[in-house]
Amino acid sequence: MDKRKKTDQEDNGVDREFISKNLEAERRRRKKLNDRQLELRSLVPIITNMNKATIITDAIAYIEELRNSVEELTDQILQMEATDENRNTKNEDININDDDHPMKIAEVEVNHICGTKIWIKIIVQKKRGRLTKLMEAISVLGFHLIDICITTSQQAILFTSSAE
Repeated sequence: MDKRKKTDQEDNGVDREFISKNLEAERRRRKKLNDRQLELRSLVPIITNMNKATIITDAIAYIEELRNSVEELTDQILQMEATDENRNTKNEDININDDDHPMKIAEVEVNHICGTKIWIKIIVQKKRGRLTKLMEAISVLGFHLIDICITTSQQAILFTSSAE
């Protein structure tokens, strides 16, 4: 057995301080890179293979897929806004209020039933032609009335309907 003191040089003749300094930096760099790859792998829903190259290519493909879906959704929003603008111009064409008899709506209640169906409850002051104007206004807004229930009293009209 050789009982000599360890020197600052390793067996291969390279300085120990020099190796450990770079070795620690390299270990930190690799750990940081591996941690980021694990994080990327956890964020991408479909990983075909667990090596570094396929994780990155799958992440790129997923980002492209997300970009395409964002473009499609923005196109749909623009189309919906365009149809809303058309509806608003149609609403301006029909005047619900007459100069002689302004429509006083006492109560409006709208509840979501299921899917695209809603339940509408409107109470208005009873006057001649009010119900017709109310029906026109609802149809101009783009609702398709499924069933209608109308109840009248001496001074009010109760209009309830389910619409789509």
